[in-house]
Amino acid sequence: MLALLSSRQVLSNKSRRSQLGFFQKNAFFILKSFTSIGLYESKEKQEEEEHSFTVSYLMNSCGLSPKSAILASQRMDFENPERPDSVLNLLKENGFTNTQISKLVRINPLLLLSDPEKTLLPKIEFFLSVGVSSSDLPGILSSNPSLFARSLKKHLIPCYDFLKSVLLVEEKVLTTLKRSPRAFLYNVTNNMAPNIALLRQLGVPQSAISFLVSNYPSEAFTTHTRFVEAVDEVMEMGFDPLKTVFVLAIQVLLKMSKPKLESKLELYKRWGWSKDMALSAFKRHPNCMLLSEEKITKAMDFLVNKMGWPSANIAINPAVLFFSLEKRIMPRFSVIQILQAKGLVKNDLSSGSFILPSERYFVEKFLIKFQDDVPELLNVYQGKMDLVEVGSQSENLCGAKQL
Repeated sequence: MLALLSSRQVLSNKSRRSQLGFFQKNAFFILKSFTSIGLYESKEKQEEEEHSFTVSYLMNSCGLSPKSAILASQRMDFENPERPDSVLNLLKENGFTNTQISKLVRINPLLLLSDPEKTLLPKIEFFLSVGVSSSDLPGILSSNPSLFARSLKKHLIPCYDFLKSVLLVEEKVLTTLKRSPRAFLYNVTNNMAPNIALLRQLGVPQSAISFLVSNYPSEAFTTHTRFVEAVDEVMEMGFDPLKTVFVLAIQVLLKMSKPKLESKLELYKRWGWSKDMALSAFKRHPNCMLLSEEKITKAMDFLVNKMGWPSANIAINPAVLFFSLEKRIMPRFSVIQILQAKGLVKNDLSSGSFILPSERYFVEKFLIKFQDDVPELLNVYQGKMDLVEVGSQSENLCGAKQL
């Protein structure tokens, strides 16, 4: 019995010594682990405080919403407001409104960490030096914050110089910048220069090149490979490079995928156009392929089904599809219908002769000229009277004359 107790006591003592040895050997690592956890929690708390400061600054000083501020703070953190304050002061001194500043920061929060004197001010001074007005500049830069991120010497100045060499007139460069500030973001060497060089090789007139660059810079400076494909397609369709419609067709094809173009051609086919008629309409007015399917369907339904106008006539004058159905096409057709019913104009009057002309021409040619014969014309044109009312008034007038 004593031997058994002694054995158990020995085992117990060994266990205690073993446990004590374990703690002694691992005390350093345990202490280190707790220290690391403490440091991690401290660092995490510090980061949260910095993050909270950034969010608070973005909301209070830049006008961002809580959601936008949190999203923006995920891209940058700062614990000192000195640099952001100097950036905001520079922008305000140059006419940026609170709304424009908020937009700038929301799109590109890293702007707040830029060097205002070395990075931002030189670009502002550059745009002012080439003729951008101090009132236009904030709107241009706030809508395209990426302009602030581009190198002045390596990108913005070369881009401006190239555009000026293409457009020739400084005012046109400024117009392009106002219309599409993104024009100053394109790559001169890889896209701009080779695209323009290709057009010149084909004999495209300077006026047409200027028209394309000024009105459709995004298409003019698309990737060169894609631009070449569009040019080849337009050439295969038989467009004349010497005419402005050539560059119009290029920009249409650059905006549309081939499946989308085929879909539009099928839609016109359902309204009676053959493939040749569709191609003919495209050559006359390339932008007719950019109209929405809804607009095409509504216009065709009115012109073909309700007015009885041959679909082939629309292919000859596809420009009529661009006008508002309610504000232009229907009111003018109503006037012409009345005049035709009274024998005052020809029944085979082409739509191009009364839909395409300017408002002033139409009023003088079809309203003022016949106002004595049909006093109700102006009311019909303005939507104050419909054709049924005109017909009933005419019948009453005829009955009175017979009496």
